[in-house]
Amino acid sequence: MGSITLQKVSKVFGEAKVIPSIDLDIKDGEFVVFVGPSGCGKSTLLRLIAGLEDVSGGKIVIDGRDATEKAPSERGLAMVFQSYALYPHMSVRNIAFPLKMAGVDKAEIDRKVSDAARVLNLTDYLERKPRQLSGGQRQRVAIGRAIVRQPSAFLFDEPLSNLDAALRVNMRLEISELHQQLKTTMVYVTHDQVEAMTMADKIVVLNRGNIEQVGSPLELYSRPRNLFVAGFIGSPKMNFITGQHAAALNAHTIGVRPEHLTISTTEGLWKGEASVTEHLGSDTFIHVRTEVAGLLTVRVLGETGIRAGGTVYLTPDPARIHRFNEKGVAK
Repeated sequence: MGSITLQKVSKVFGEAKVIPSIDLDIKDGEFVVFVGPSGCGKSTLLRLIAGLEDVSGGKIVIDGRDATEKAPSERGLAMVFQSYALYPHMSVRNIAFPLKMAGVDKAEIDRKVSDAARVLNLTDYLERKPRQLSGGQRQRVAIGRAIVRQPSAFLFDEPLSNLDAALRVNMRLEISELHQQLKTTMVYVTHDQVEAMTMADKIVVLNRGNIEQVGSPLELYSRPRNLFVAGFIGSPKMNFITGQHAAALNAHTIGVRPEHLTISTTEGLWKGEASVTEHLGSDTFIHVRTEVAGLLTVRVLGETGIRAGGTVYLTPDPARIHRFNEKGVAK
């Protein structure tokens, strides 16, 4: 079992309410990602679940039992930090350290270390020291140290932040595959919405300590609850338009994702000038300055003949327009 329930959980530092009040249910076996901008409270919330911070109010229930006052070691959880925190003088086999501290017998330790190493493709590296490993291998060792404990849930606090772009992609896949193999609850913190979209069963979007929306990646992309979620989820981010075009659709603000705009050099709804084009190979992003809607971004597949300085016309897909009221709430 690995269910986690937060009931009116809050955290106050001095006069600052970092987490005003949060209710959240995480089901056994789910991969849940906390995502939001820096300072939104996502790491603090993870530390509250882990027991590394005391709650100021509310209750934390793990596997049906009140864990609010329990020490971290009593919660049945394992945490993987941004820092690998590996002992430089000890080999990879040191992933057994938590078991040794718990007094587990040697035969059981050897079995669990062997199993973890096999799952993480570390079998051939068990005698190596951290300095002999790549960044991705070091992160796998840190995860292995958590796996041997066989926790009811894994907590990840921005574990890929220290890796380069290519390694981040590889580790994203490896952690997702690990979740499929272990079928254990995972709670993962990141500021990178691409990580959230590609890894999560369920995303929790946080802003200033509050939950803006909870849902599957597709749900948040297709049906954002408000302007904050609409602007945070999706890359490039959604275009927002106010004024007469929004009013004509009975909205204060309308939103259109870059991939839901078509661009033409001959005709369209909004006229503009191509300002900057970004060629990414599989995609091209075209930034267009318009009089009626300001700077809009268009995403097209592959190469395009449109160049900076040229006159273009944009047309939104009417079925993909998002409408928001004056309070920024989706209509």
